[in-house]
Amino acid sequence: MREKYTKKTLLLEILAIIIAIIFLIPFYFVLVNSVKSFAEILIDAAAWPKEFLFSNYVKVWNIIDFPRAFWNSLVITVASNIGIVVITSMAAWKMVRTPGKFSKLLFIFFVSAMVIPFQTVMIPLMKLGGTLGIVNSIPGLIVMYFGFGVPLSLFLYHGFIKTVPIEIEEAARIDGCNQFNVFWRIVFPLLKPITVTVVILNTLWIWNDYLLPLLVLQDAELRTIPLAASSFFAQYTKQWDMGLAALMLGIAPVIIFFLFLQKHIIKGIASGSIK
Repeated sequence: MREKYTKKTLLLEILAIIIAIIFLIPFYFVLVNSVKSFAEILIDAAAWPKEFLFSNYVKVWNIIDFPRAFWNSLVITVASNIGIVVITSMAAWKMVRTPGKFSKLLFIFFVSAMVIPFQTVMIPLMKLGGTLGIVNSIPGLIVMYFGFGVPLSLFLYHGFIKTVPIEIEEAARIDGCNQFNVFWRIVFPLLKPITVTVVILNTLWIWNDYLLPLLVLQDAELRTIPLAASSFFAQYTKQWDMGLAALMLGIAPVIIFFLFLQKHIIKGIASGSIK
């Protein structure tokens, strides 16, 4: 039976639209001011552009060597996601399928790491990275993302795997599958909804991260997009027209990526929260 459309539903929809508009206001300022001249931004940042200066994007493309920065961000994001997915999916599956005090304690240990602020481990991390020789290298940064991405991803996989019937795995073992094949051929394909969720959440975080790449990557040719865009905001001069255009170039790929896959976020998290 179709639900009746009430005044309460109407008010909730209006409230949701208002909240959505409020959240879109910062994006409006970035988008509009990215095609203005510097003088026009200073006069009225909220006004519609009198003239659309798409040349800002051309200048930014050349100044920060955008293709190189984009490639660095892409390599870091893709490699980090692959490692996080492989590590956390296997670890969560093993914890769920071997219940006991040790698995429970290990799960609590990993999940509790989510409440530890990055700033508290920042200095020890850089000292350890320097000792291991992984500072100022993209592979070193990727390894660090493996560590910081494990807690949340493991938590999501752990909840979702509980919904996968164990009878499917038992049937595969009877048919002669070893442990490796059971996971990768039987279990992992069933984890697609939560895997997409993990990839989306980690992509939004890694692609837009500024602090960790700032600490690790020192050479200009290793800069990610956030680091390259920050070069327009110095201590005494701020090139708002160039800087905002650089920000738009940086967030456009991840917005497109998110819009294509956003439906899987709700599906994956809702499935993982059943148990």
